[in-house]
Amino acid sequence: MDEKDKIKVLIASDSFKGSLSSLQVSDAVIKGIIQVFPNAETDVVPLADGGEGTVDAFLSAVGGHKVFCDVFDPLMRPLNTYYGILKDGKTAVVELAAASGIERLSKDELNPLKTTSYGTGLLIKDAIEKGCQHIIVGLGGSATNDGAIGIAKALGANFKDGYKKDVMLSGAGLSAIETIHVSKLRAAIAGVEIRVACDVTNPLFGEKGAAYVYGPQKGADSNMLIELDKGLRNLNRVIQKDLGLEVAEISGAGAAGGAGAGMIAFLGAKLIPGFELISDVSMLEKRIIEADVVITGEGKLDRQTLNGKAPMGVARLAKKHNKPVFAFAGQKEHQLEDMNDLPFDSISAIYDGTKDVEDCIQNAAEYL
Repeated sequence: MDEKDKIKVLIASDSFKGSLSSLQVSDAVIKGIIQVFPNAETDVVPLADGGEGTVDAFLSAVGGHKVFCDVFDPLMRPLNTYYGILKDGKTAVVELAAASGIERLSKDELNPLKTTSYGTGLLIKDAIEKGCQHIIVGLGGSATNDGAIGIAKALGANFKDGYKKDVMLSGAGLSAIETIHVSKLRAAIAGVEIRVACDVTNPLFGEKGAAYVYGPQKGADSNMLIELDKGLRNLNRVIQKDLGLEVAEISGAGAAGGAGAGMIAFLGAKLIPGFELISDVSMLEKRIIEADVVITGEGKLDRQTLNGKAPMGVARLAKKHNKPVFAFAGQKEHQLEDMNDLPFDSISAIYDGTKDVEDCIQNAAEYL
């Protein structure tokens, strides 16, 4: 065997949104590598931001299996969906999108005043009942704006109005909450560590909060936005009153319709950037050390990439250990390669300004 064929390549790429999942990116890259180095060894750590594909990314990176169970969709209709249990048998990965995601609804059904995260809570409950002591929850792709009261209710919490009646477990129910009871929930999650993959920094309410920033894509009109924001402010008031916690301004509190804040307040969760979570669980740095070459990428490489997104994290780890690192993208900002001190040895993009954009999207795997 030729010496050059002994190369070991680590592929740690994010998805090319709207085109390829992280795993599809990795498959395309491997095909390209094998054409040149038939005996090359490849190692894949798919990256995910907490949205759809997070379970697959963790399972592919470290091993494990999917668990299917019967829960409810955002409108409380029966749904069979899944979460992942990693190979240690004690760590579960749950996507909020799997049960409570926007993809579960038609365009006409989108309404964050009506949608609930209750089904996601049932997935977490099932994982705990199966003995999982570490729960990772990805918050991307939600159809909800309920501040995670649906999740908390499924795990034993109660939310009462001024008449001591249960409130609606949706965005519409937030304004009616007067008391929060979490003793049963806390007993149910005792000894369980909950970490949340969260890559947004929005506060709970206000013009940069959950409702105003993300509500429109979930079907909210201008009147709904006012009501939803008012509900999140009320939820924050009662959290302060009954739980003694200040969560509204925590970075990521507004993620997934306020689920970030709710997960902290009700479940004692820690919000962690998705890249940090998967790099920790997959032992990414160790795998980089063992590789000769590192490949990373995402749909669009631009100045936002440099502000700590996943490819930047991969590149910095690679350079820490003096490994060459190559970035691939669907599209790149032209000025990037003119900037000094970039940690990438090269940046390549499918779309160069001359090709047909739709063709690049539809045939991204081939071009990559």
